Amino acid sequence: MNDSAEQLAFDFPEPTLPQWAKQIVVFDTETTGLVLTDARIVTACIAELDENGKVVSNFEEWLANPGIEIPTAASNVHGVTTEVAIRNGRPAKDVVEEVISVLRDYLNRGIPVVAYNAPYDFTILHYEALRHGLEPLDLDGMPILDPLVLDKKTERYRKGKRNLETVASLYQVKLDDAHNATADAVASGRVLQALARKHSLELDFSVAELHDQQKAWSLAQDESFESYMRQSVNPDFTIQRGWPLKLSN
Repeated sequence: MNDSAEQLAFDFPEPTLPQWAKQIVVFDTETTGLVLTDARIVTACIAELDENGKVVSNFEEWLANPGIEIPTAASNVHGVTTEVAIRNGRPAKDVVEEVISVLRDYLNRGIPVVAYNAPYDFTILHYEALRHGLEPLDLDGMPILDPLVLDKKTERYRKGKRNLETVASLYQVKLDDAHNATADAVASGRVLQALARKHSLELDFSVAELHDQQKAWSLAQDESFESYMRQSVNPDFTIQRGWPLKLSN
C-alpha cells in the first residue's frame, strides 16, 4: 500500500456561514454607567455587515448629550467627557428616537441585529425610551443575535474572560479601539460570523429558532453563574435574569 501524504489527505469542506449570519446589523452603545435603569446613552453605532464582515453603506453613528454629568469612570472608558457631550452632542431624546427607529426598521424586515451582551444595550435603550416618552422596541421573537451567549454555549468549557476584547482575539477578529461604539459594534458582528462559521452544525437553526434558543441558553448560563457565586462567594448572590432584556419588576 502506498501511504503517501496525498492518499492520506482528506478534503474537508470549509465551514459554511449559516444563512442568518450572511446579512447582519451590528449595534453598540457607550453610556454613563452600568446600572441598566439609570445609564444614559452617550454614543451609539448601527452598521450593516455583509457575509464577509465588511461594512456596507448603511452606517450610522450618534453622539448624545445625555443631560447629566458623565462620570469620570465612564469617560475614562469611552473617552467622551461631559464637556465634549455638551459641545458636540445632540439632544438625548433625538438620538434615542433615531436609534430606536433605525433598529425597528431592520428588525421588522427580519434582518438580525447583533449586540455583544445584548441585555446591556437593549435594556438601557428600553429605559431611555421610557425616560423620553418614546415607545420602546418590542423584541419579542425578534432576530437578535448575542455572540456572548453563543460563545458561552458553544465554548462552554473554555476558561478565561469572556469580554469582547478577549473573545475577539480568540476568533482572530481585529479590535484596535475597544470601548468605541463603532469599533465594538463591528467587532461584535465579525465575532458572530466567525463563531457561526466554526459552529455552523451546532447552530443549525432558523433565526427565529435561534432567538428562542438564546433565551433558554442565557437563562441556564445565569442560573449556573448564580449557583457558582452562591457556593463560592456569597450565599445570597442573585443575578438579574432576562434576555434580550433585563427588566425590573
